[in-house]
Amino acid sequence: MITKTTDLGDIHLSLDVVASITGGAATECYGVVGMASQKIMKDGFYGLLGKDNYAKGIVVEDGETGIILNVYIIVGYGVKISEVVYEVQKKVKYVLETTLDIDIEAVNVFVQSIRVTD
Repeated sequence: MITKTTDLGDIHLSLDVVASITGGAATECYGVVGMASQKIMKDGFYGLLGKDNYAKGIVVEDGETGIILNVYIIVGYGVKISEVVYEVQKKVKYVLETTLDIDIEAVNVFVQSIRVTD
């Protein structure tokens, strides 16, 4: 739970809200096919999560100077992975800082799989 105090009272943000906004921002980036499950499914494959389940592909932790996000994604075949990951980090940090006015300590991105898209 993240708590912000204003002149009018307290605002309490669920970590699921942070995870959902993070998933939405990450999937808007070029090269990201979708969010991945943190756990391996059978045969070593990772599940592609739908919009309702973005929180399952994101871990939100409290850090010393802000929150730490671990984001699990699936990227498309043929994209430069380092560029996609960097864009996800920038966009997630920007969206959360502007939307929720919270400090982000780190955005760790884990590429779980590569998917060939049509």
